[in-house]
Amino acid sequence: MHATLHLSIDAEVQWNKDNRGEEAFPVNPHTLDRPLRLLRICLHLLLGGLLVLAVARAYVDGRPHALEVLAGALVMGGVYTAGPLLPRVGRSPAATAVWLAVLGAAWLVLLLRTPDGVWLAFPLFFLQMHLLPTHWGLPVVAVTTVVAIAGFTRHVGGLGYGVTIGPMLGAAVAVATVLGYQALYRESEQRQRLIEELHETRNDLAAVERSAGVLAERERLAREIHDTLAQGLSSIHLLLRAAERALPDRPEAAVPHVTQARQAAQDNLTEARRLVYALAPVELEGASLPAALERLCATTQQRSGLTVHFHLSGEPFEVPTAYEVALLRIAQSALANTVRHAEASRAELTLSYMDTSVTLDAVDDGIGFDPQNAGFGLSAMRARARSLGGSWTVESSPGHGTALAVSFPWSVR
Repeated sequence: MHATLHLSIDAEVQWNKDNRGEEAFPVNPHTLDRPLRLLRICLHLLLGGLLVLAVARAYVDGRPHALEVLAGALVMGGVYTAGPLLPRVGRSPAATAVWLAVLGAAWLVLLLRTPDGVWLAFPLFFLQMHLLPTHWGLPVVAVTTVVAIAGFTRHVGGLGYGVTIGPMLGAAVAVATVLGYQALYRESEQRQRLIEELHETRNDLAAVERSAGVLAERERLAREIHDTLAQGLSSIHLLLRAAERALPDRPEAAVPHVTQARQAAQDNLTEARRLVYALAPVELEGASLPAALERLCATTQQRSGLTVHFHLSGEPFEVPTAYEVALLRIAQSALANTVRHAEASRAELTLSYMDTSVTLDAVDDGIGFDPQNAGFGLSAMRARARSLGGSWTVESSPGHGTALAVSFPWSVR
């Protein structure tokens, strides 16, 4: 196996690809490097030792063809050594087959001159099985076995049990060893492929998670802007339009509208800064959620003229800040929709602290709408509630007002 074992790991992969007719995958060189070096050394020592043994016995025993045995050993050793020096051997099937044929011919000449040549069939078995496709390697090994038995029989003058069993056992060991190695190699390939697929899947999953995170953040910002800045700007617009109607005939009536618009603009500016720094809503700073909702109702009534009442049910208890922010934003959005679209005369907010949940109900007596044709505001409220594991429902129909409810599961710990 001198030629094979001198190949690089890439050549090893290519030969396994050629032998099986399927795509090969690179394996970890640290896994194969040490056993390949060990096999290489063992095969060098085996072949070199058998050649030296054949020549030494030919001279020690005074055999008539000792010089020819020496020449044959030198030729076979030279062909064997030349294998790894030829760039196409081990990579090209045709070049490898030619090299094996030349090596086999040199061995055959040596076998004809000395019975010790039969032992050199053993490294040939390994080479043939390893370098040739399995469907070619097995017949070639069988032919080599028959030739080895025939050659040895010619020297000893008869066919015996020992003459037959030795080469056959050697061939069987070589076949089993190489096939076992190839099975281990395929398993190593499969493991490497699974590792690569796992890395690819993990990278794809990370990319998907990053993309989902970006989309979720965009949606969150869209909801925040819709529920805060957009609502505030809408209030400013309504107040300035009311002030415009009062001018120039009743300037004193326009002053309160302008004052409220200025306050709304200041609140919007503060909220914009809070959004930039990803802080809690300014309405919740230093105040409880019920207080923030009560202030929201009063401010909405003052700015729009709509009658808005706030009701608190149950004993307040501490809930996560994310729930408070969501409930406040949904309340803001619901009242803004009522002011702009409902043509209502009255609206009510009810915050209920129950044993296992905290719930917000928003009801108005406006003209109602078809929930199937809801706009972005309702979709944003639903998405905000469900993103935190809450439930969200809306009931409305044309001419019958609107009732909205959002609930988050929670209880006093």
